[in-house]
Amino acid sequence: MSQTPEGILEQLKKRLFAPVYFLQGEEPYYIDLISDYIEANALQEHEKGFNQVVIYGKDADVATILLQAKRFPMMSERQVVIVKEAQSVPDIEKEEGMKQLETYLQNPLPSTILVLCFKHKSLDGRKSLAKVVGKHAVLLTTKKLYDNQIPGWVTSYIKEKGLQATPKAVLLLSEFIGSDLSRQANEIDKLLLNLKPGQTIDERVVQENVGISKEYNIFELQTALIQQDALKVHRIIHYFESNPKNNPLIPNLSLLFSFFTKLLVLHMNADKSEAAVRKSLGNRGFLAKEYLHALRVYPAQKTIDIIHFIRVADLQVKGIQGGNMSDAEILRELVFKILHPVPRALAV
Repeated sequence: MSQTPEGILEQLKKRLFAPVYFLQGEEPYYIDLISDYIEANALQEHEKGFNQVVIYGKDADVATILLQAKRFPMMSERQVVIVKEAQSVPDIEKEEGMKQLETYLQNPLPSTILVLCFKHKSLDGRKSLAKVVGKHAVLLTTKKLYDNQIPGWVTSYIKEKGLQATPKAVLLLSEFIGSDLSRQANEIDKLLLNLKPGQTIDERVVQENVGISKEYNIFELQTALIQQDALKVHRIIHYFESNPKNNPLIPNLSLLFSFFTKLLVLHMNADKSEAAVRKSLGNRGFLAKEYLHALRVYPAQKTIDIIHFIRVADLQVKGIQGGNMSDAEILRELVFKILHPVPRALAV
């Protein structure tokens, strides 16, 4: 019975518990969210000592897990068995282990809540275990969100907390923290602790609470490149060089790559009016004026060259190309190429 995270949580909050939950997939956030909710709420505190067991996959085989699952609760309506990192159970995808688990799934003990957290992967759908799980357990399969889905997720998460955020604040959180939903949730939760009642999360709040320098960050570098402000560009690069842990190059290259690829898409559009650009940018629509300025500063061919330069820089920082250049040297070379005309023979 495949379900959504929201659907499973809704049932759990109504205290409608199933005998088996199989939580699998690439995105661990929802797997942790559901298993943590069951761990915290399925039993009363005084019941947990005898009736709640947390097992780590690498420490137990299927037989050991099922031995726990088949126990009857002590002075409680139910017991809870949570298997974290279930993908590490040595025999869970081997023939004997699968047979044992399939047998239990087909006739689980009603007084046990068995939770299997199968992270960063999914069962092979061609094998019988996947089919039995799909038929007899509450199944959750998670997928990593695409980068363009992160702003929507951030906005929804903040709304769930009863608050609002400006589009620029959402973009900062989305692009600075990235697609790790667990980290996003942790950073937003910490940020909320410092808010006053009714306060809107804006760019200043994010910069003050998430460790983004107000003047020296990748977004300010991007703006300086658009404005062709060489002095500001080199000030920001100097700051990055002095604070390498807070400004790793690979994520910054990814953000620059994202910006210039979006710019190239806009170059290909026949309609370059502000309304059309705003619509094309979607959740980045509030940056339409910045992109319109960039369209004038960086023609289509120059934009293509810059995308190539960023790809070369990525190979350099990964040690595939460029010898022993430091991250700062790679970035300096890249911004020089972005800001200055480069002969066509060197651009290809």
